[in-house]
Amino acid sequence: MNIYEQQTKNKRLTAVIMVVFVAFFLFLGLGFDFFYASFQPQDQAVFTENYDGYYEAEVKNQPIPYGTIIAFIVACFMVGNSALNGAQMVLKSTMARRAKSSNPKEKQFLNIVSEMSIASGLPKPRAYIVPDMDLNAFATGFSPEKSYIAVTQGLIAELNREELQAVVAHEMSHIRNYDIRLMTIVSALMGAIVLLRDFTARRMFYGRGRSSSSSNRSGGGPIMIAIFVLWIIALIFAPFLSRVLAMAISRKREYLADASAAELTRNPKGLISALEKIRNAVMPTKKINNGVAHMCITDPRGSLIEEKLGFTADLLASHPPMEKRILALKVMSYQQ
Repeated sequence: MNIYEQQTKNKRLTAVIMVVFVAFFLFLGLGFDFFYASFQPQDQAVFTENYDGYYEAEVKNQPIPYGTIIAFIVACFMVGNSALNGAQMVLKSTMARRAKSSNPKEKQFLNIVSEMSIASGLPKPRAYIVPDMDLNAFATGFSPEKSYIAVTQGLIAELNREELQAVVAHEMSHIRNYDIRLMTIVSALMGAIVLLRDFTARRMFYGRGRSSSSSNRSGGGPIMIAIFVLWIIALIFAPFLSRVLAMAISRKREYLADASAAELTRNPKGLISALEKIRNAVMPTKKINNGVAHMCITDPRGSLIEEKLGFTADLLASHPPMEKRILALKVMSYQQ
C-alpha cells in the first residue's frame, strides 16, 4: 500500500473500533436500566374503572434510563475537563518545560517544529522538553489550535536533524489527524465505563433491586436470558475490554502517524533511522507514567515491551511492535 491507501485503511479501522467502543458503553448502560431498573422503552396502557363503571385507558410513562444518562453526563464532564485541563495535567505529570532558544539543540527542535507546522498547514504547537535521558516524544492537546509537542532530552541529544524532523512530523501527524482529541475521548469513555460498572455492581450486589424487575424479565424466553448472561459477562470484564479497545485504537493511530510523517517529510528513511535508535534505547522513560503511554511514540516502559509477541501481548500493547512499524516504512521507501 502507498501512504494514502494506508491512511484510508487505518482511518476506516479506527472508525469501526470507535463504533464498537460506543456500542459497548451503551450496552452496559441500557442493560443496567433494562435488567435492574425495570426500564421499558415503550409506554404501557393501564385500564382503570371510572365512576360510571367504564374502564379508561391511561398511559403511564416508564422509568427514565437514569443509569445511562448519568454515565453519559459523567463522560461528557470528563471530556470537557480533559479539553480544558488535560494537556496541562499531562505536561505537569512529566515535569516538562518550555524549550529554550538559547540552547542549540533546543533551538534546532523549535526550528523543526516551525517547519513541520508550515508543511502540515497547522498552527505552531508549543514545544516542550521532558527532563529524561530516554528517547521518547508525545503530542497532547484537544485541537490543533491548542496543541503541544514534547520530546525528551535524550531524544534531541541522540537524534540528528533528519531523524528529529521525522519524529516531530510523527507527532504533528497525531495533531493533524486529531489523534490527540480521539484519545482524549477514548480515555473519557474508559473512565465512564469503569464508573458505570462500579455503580452497577454496587447497586446489584449491595443494594436492593426492585421486585418488579425479575418478574418483568422472567417471561423473556431464552433470548432474553442469553442477553442477560452476556450483559453480566460484559459487566464483569468491562475494565479489561475497554482497555483492549483503547489499545487497539492507539495501535492503529501509530501506523497512521508513521505514514503521515512520511508524507510530510517525503523521507520515510528519516523515521526508519529514528525508530531504530528509539528501539535500541531499551531503558524506560521514567518521567512519563503509563497513563500517558498511548500518547508516546514508543511505550515509556521500555522498547523491549513492544518486542513481545503473542495474542495477549498484541491485545494489551499500546503500540504495535517496532519491527512491524519499521518494516511498513521500508515498504513505503521501497527498501527490502
